[in-house]
Amino acid sequence: MQLYPEHPVGENTRAFLERAGRMLIGADWVGAASGETLAVIDPASGETFARVAAGDAADVDRAVAAARKAFEHGEWSRVRPVDRERLLLRLADLMEENAQELAEIEALDNGKPVTMARHVDVALAIDFMRYMAGWATKIEGSTMEVSVPLVRDREFFGFTRREPVGVVGAIIPWNFPLLMAAWKVGPALATGCTMVLKPAEETPLTALRFGELVLEAGYPAGVLNIVPGLGHTAGAALAGHPGIEKVAFTGSTEIGKLVGKAALDNMTRVSLELGGKSPVIVLDDADPAVAAAGAAQAIFFNQGQVCTAGSRLFIHKSRFDDVVEGLSGIAAGMKIGPGIDPSTQIGPLVSSVQQKRVMGYIDSGFEEGARAATGGAAGDGLGFFVKPTVLVDVRDDMKVVREEIFGPVVVALPYEDLDEVARRANDTPYGLAASIWSNDLSRVHRLIPKIKAGTVWVNCHNMLDSAMPFGGYKQSGIGREMGRAVIDLYTESKSVVMML
Repeated sequence: MQLYPEHPVGENTRAFLERAGRMLIGADWVGAASGETLAVIDPASGETFARVAAGDAADVDRAVAAARKAFEHGEWSRVRPVDRERLLLRLADLMEENAQELAEIEALDNGKPVTMARHVDVALAIDFMRYMAGWATKIEGSTMEVSVPLVRDREFFGFTRREPVGVVGAIIPWNFPLLMAAWKVGPALATGCTMVLKPAEETPLTALRFGELVLEAGYPAGVLNIVPGLGHTAGAALAGHPGIEKVAFTGSTEIGKLVGKAALDNMTRVSLELGGKSPVIVLDDADPAVAAAGAAQAIFFNQGQVCTAGSRLFIHKSRFDDVVEGLSGIAAGMKIGPGIDPSTQIGPLVSSVQQKRVMGYIDSGFEEGARAATGGAAGDGLGFFVKPTVLVDVRDDMKVVREEIFGPVVVALPYEDLDEVARRANDTPYGLAASIWSNDLSRVHRLIPKIKAGTVWVNCHNMLDSAMPFGGYKQSGIGREMGRAVIDLYTESKSVVMML
């Protein structure tokens, strides 16, 4: 198979695409119980280039049963922490050995530039798996002197244990398919859980290739099960399944609320990493050229399909025109093309649905009086392209300012002082991330506590590290991914009191 003869993919990628039709349950690659399949569409051309099994509730039942068996009765239930560490390191090594193949699959499936996929998505996923490997041997409880005031004539000994929560159901989005799989699978395997993973219906391929590498690394049957399918069938069945102990979800706030409600019916533990409308705040001492370049990276990275995308650009009025001019020039000069082209800077959006959604927001901005400093239109060709867009003459009450667009669209707004910009930056139901651009650290430190967001970057944006907790305030989610904090999401704390 050769989708783009001028940019050929590797032999391993072609071989995978020819066999990537089934789901992983236990140690077996099987079709859906219904026999149904999903089309996998190339966002750069709109053409179907693969098909995968379309799982539903019956397949989720089979996968949960396999995960339950592995957790309670299989070989995995007896694997020691040092062996969990070794297996995760082996898995990371296999990912590194197959990094280019994973990047090519991601570029074809999602549309993102292959160079970015290789050096961001795949590299961060590998780094995170190695980080989590280190935690496998460092999960610990504590001992304590307990008083038990009701029984004063006896001595007691107290301690706590951290135990794996059990079977985890993970539902991941389409914007960073491999990386989001790693963010869920890594801590689950490090803590001794088992998992059923439901990749996004638009982008199932790297999850399936990842599943092959998990088996190759030596994980026992049922530790990781992968069920592609539609959100309202496979996803809903997994979120509300009584046989799981935890749901881990990354996606939109709207769907996250539904997942949380479904989990609550079973009192299933839940973590939700949801949407955002992140402010980028440029102070009056910032270099306009540096701020413009930073703002471009904040919004156009991954075609703006990022939960932390810097989609609201607040610029001090004294720097407004210069920053907007610089940002518009960068946007207008970016090369648009298929993700598999190594020179592409802006790829297509993931689907025609997403393209229509983003264009609908742009049109609504125009209807309410916004003006495009650059962009504002769909890209040329058959793919799902949208030109990088900078909107000005906007107001805080406009739909394009209030709602998450999830595309390469930024609104630029002037402000006058720190109190004003803090208030306006927080005037949103979201609170995932923000960035501040300034060399005046005194004012930066005064502004940081005022911003209601889970992450605040200074003179950078979208910079992630495996050791830093990641999550949001308000409707941007519940819980923290990565760092030490993620261990708490995949373990239960058990208190033990012994009377001596």
